[in-house]
Amino acid sequence: MSLKHPIIAVTGSTGAGLSTVRHAFKDICRRLGIKPALVHGDSFRRYTESQFDALLKEARASDRHISWFGPDCNYVAELEALFRTYGETGSGILRDYAHNEVHARELGVLVGEFTPWHPLSAGNDILLYEGQHGGVRANTWTRRKDDAEFPSDVDRRKNAVGIDVAQHVDLLIGVVPAVNLEWIQKIHRECDKHHCTPQESVETILRRLDDYLHFIVPQFGLTDINIQRVPLVDTSNPFIARDVPAPDESVLVIHFRDRKRYNFPDLLARLPGSRMTRHSTMVVPGGELRLALSVICGPILEEMMEKRRAALSA
Repeated sequence: MSLKHPIIAVTGSTGAGLSTVRHAFKDICRRLGIKPALVHGDSFRRYTESQFDALLKEARASDRHISWFGPDCNYVAELEALFRTYGETGSGILRDYAHNEVHARELGVLVGEFTPWHPLSAGNDILLYEGQHGGVRANTWTRRKDDAEFPSDVDRRKNAVGIDVAQHVDLLIGVVPAVNLEWIQKIHRECDKHHCTPQESVETILRRLDDYLHFIVPQFGLTDINIQRVPLVDTSNPFIARDVPAPDESVLVIHFRDRKRYNFPDLLARLPGSRMTRHSTMVVPGGELRLALSVICGPILEEMMEKRRAALSA
């Protein structure tokens, strides 16, 4: 953690609503005159889309499960290095991932591929990360040139390196819909974009479940704030749901790890329809996510900037 170069990380699984939270933080930064350095978790994937497809085909043939959730498919050590270096110097090394055709043309690479590694742009006040591993703690293996794509368990243990990304983060936000809602969102998003059939989407959910349990879920025990969207309509069978529940058909369950940091009477007064269900848990109407983030996190960012100015002047 760093007073001079603070890091905010928004973490959760694909399709959980991370981009919505990222845009809300960008709005807060714009309002407060803060210049964020934006980092996307996809930039730290180990493989291009075509490489991953080939590995997935090989894994299925040998009855192995791989996914983007696991550290074996991501440069988590490099992500931790970026966070550590940024906290110390305000800089670091990363690369960019082309999510779509427009982004690919801007970056000068093909869709699903990466730019070369490069230094983070200068002139920023904070680092804002959005992705799946912003608070991950894991043992991951170090790859050598002659390593197989799927090393044995003995080789993994022998070359394991302890990773603790969370220790470098000043504000860690977890975004996690109720699990059935998360699956509904994933199935509909991928099918609407014609990426796969519903059956293929279900296969992906099952294939990555082990990595989800071991590398995504534990992060929510380390977060400063967890935001869980809970539907108020029937989602008991996510695989036959006709549509994704709308924001006003859900509530946001927001949990605060350090309750002494927040003025809950003031938050309740500024968030219409909200209420406390436990001493550190608030329920907010589902359509008020951006307002809730502004009310809750705006003062935290202001405090960060005050401490940053004091540290830099000292």
